[in-house]
Amino acid sequence: MERPPAIFGIGKNYADHAAEMRGEVPKRPVVFMKNPASIIGNDEPIIIPRICAEPQEQVDYEGELAVILGRDCRDVEEDDALGCVGGYAIANDVSARWWQKEGSGGQFIRGKSFDTFCPISEPVAAAEVPDPQALSIRTTVSGELMQDGHTSRMIFPVARLIAELSRGTTLLKGTVILTGTPSGVGFGRTPPRFLKEDDVVEVSIDGLGTLRNEVRSEDRAG
Repeated sequence: MERPPAIFGIGKNYADHAAEMRGEVPKRPVVFMKNPASIIGNDEPIIIPRICAEPQEQVDYEGELAVILGRDCRDVEEDDALGCVGGYAIANDVSARWWQKEGSGGQFIRGKSFDTFCPISEPVAAAEVPDPQALSIRTTVSGELMQDGHTSRMIFPVARLIAELSRGTTLLKGTVILTGTPSGVGFGRTPPRFLKEDDVVEVSIDGLGTLRNEVRSEDRAG
């Protein structure tokens, strides 16, 4: 996939994930951004950079439904919002938790934006996905099921997200919206289960296929 003009992420958009991250269910969408240079495709490796090796293991997976806008849009009504969608894809919002929570003054962007931290599949045309709120999401790490969610459980559905993000703001054609992840991330487990060398992350969504990425350290990747 080509680098998009922008990547918007939505945090805590599933109540069960908000709980495992020790946060309250948000009253408004929690919005952050990722660097477009973090995009990689299917079967390309997630590289854990040296900067994420300290002060502790921290690189996490987040299987998500991605929305790709098919045209510029601004001040879109919720009832019309799905008409702005050009396609849907599978994404993995890879996150360095220390950098997300402590290393950047409370801002998410740094921990979400390292190179290779946005694996995304090739989009499927919007016309082939009749209802983006009727899709199951499953994430496995090295064959172990970690996330088993459903887009019907989003707090803010796709149409609401597009309407909210476009208020007073032009969203450019090709913009990617990562719609949030269900529960089961590594940070929320006891003990935590962060990504490590030779792990294989697979995210599957109904009708969109499977996104697969191996994990490598920067030293090994070379």
